[in-house]
Amino acid sequence: MYTCMLSILGLTSVNAQDWPDLNHFEVANDTIEQAKENENRVVFMGNSITIGWLKTRPEFFKGKPYINRGISGQTTPQMLIRFRQDVIDLKPKVVTILAGTNDIAGNTGPSTLKMIMDNIKGMAEMAHANDIKVILSSTLPAYDYPWKPGLEPAGKIIKLNEMIKEYANTHGHIYLDYYSKMVDERNGLPKKYARDEVHPTAEGYMVMEPLVEAAISEALKN
Repeated sequence: MYTCMLSILGLTSVNAQDWPDLNHFEVANDTIEQAKENENRVVFMGNSITIGWLKTRPEFFKGKPYINRGISGQTTPQMLIRFRQDVIDLKPKVVTILAGTNDIAGNTGPSTLKMIMDNIKGMAEMAHANDIKVILSSTLPAYDYPWKPGLEPAGKIIKLNEMIKEYANTHGHIYLDYYSKMVDERNGLPKKYARDEVHPTAEGYMVMEPLVEAAISEALKN
C-alpha cells in the first residue's frame, strides 16, 4: 500500500525518506574545488525558477563563479535543511535566495506567510553567521498556479514581498526586486515572461539578469 501510494505521487521510497533532497547535489558538491581567496563565488539557492535559469539561459552562468542550487518544486523548509551543504559548505562570498512561491502553492503542505519568512530568516541568519553576503529576492508574480489552480496567490505574494523587503532592510541584507519589473496588471506574470505564468522564459530571465548582477556587485562592495 505504501509503495503504491508513493508511485501515485511520483516518488520513490528513497525520495520520501530524503524529504529535502539532500542527495540531489551531493556528487556535484563533492567535485567543486575549494573557493579561491580572490574568487567572487555566488550560490543561487532556489526552486524550479532558479534551476530553470541554468537550463534556459546557460550562457548567463558560463565562465562565472556562479553555482546554481535550485531544485524544482522545493519549499523554504526543504531549502533550509539543505542550506548548509548546498550553500555554506561551498564557501561563497554571496548567496542569492529566491523562494516562497511553492510554499504559497502548498507543495509540502499548508504554510503561512510567517512560516515562509521564518525559513527565509533562518537561511539568511546561517549565511550571515558564516560571513556570506545575503541577497533576498522578491518572489516572482503569479496570478495562478497551473498545477494547483484557484489558490489566488497574487495577494499573498505581494504581502510576502513586503515582509522580505522589510526584513532585508532591517538586517542589512540586499533586497532584489524582480517583482516590480515583471508584474502585469493582474499582479501576475505576462506570458512573454512566463508561458505558464510561473516559470520564466528566456525573455523573463533576461529581465532578471541585470537586476541580480547589480545586486551581486553591491553585495561584493560591502
